[in-house]
Amino acid sequence: MFIVKDSIHIDAPIEQCFLLSTNLELVEKTLGMRPVSGKTAGMVAAGERIVWRGWKFGLLVKHESLITQYERPTFFQDTMQRGWFKQYQHDHMFAEVDQQTLLTDKLRFSLPFGRLGKLVARYVMVPYICRSLRQRMMLLKHIAESEEWRQYLRAEE
Repeated sequence: MFIVKDSIHIDAPIEQCFLLSTNLELVEKTLGMRPVSGKTAGMVAAGERIVWRGWKFGLLVKHESLITQYERPTFFQDTMQRGWFKQYQHDHMFAEVDQQTLLTDKLRFSLPFGRLGKLVARYVMVPYICRSLRQRMMLLKHIAESEEWRQYLRAEE
């Protein structure tokens, strides 16, 4: 099992950061995949299923996630139900710290194919996931700290 963890301080209220993180339009921007069935727009909540599809590493990827835990505004978790990973679970944690929001993401995953899967995970997937998490966090920070957040949360709060 591989674990990737990252965090960032965002100068915005915890509720706003939480809701932005659950917004599928924003997730789509950083994931490079689009939701094609289950929940496909708006914000995810407990028990919702999202099926993502897109191209990764030159291959068509389909990934089905379930929101397995949801404690607004401090925590939610998505767990892969079907996809290329052997296991995939992503924790999104939010805490108020010094009038800011601390967003921490922790992703646990493993790949099939034994030793070969471990090598691919270590040398390809870990660096790729680290970059993707950082890009996602920087985008959330930019949007939450500007007026841009309003276009994502308008009627959905």
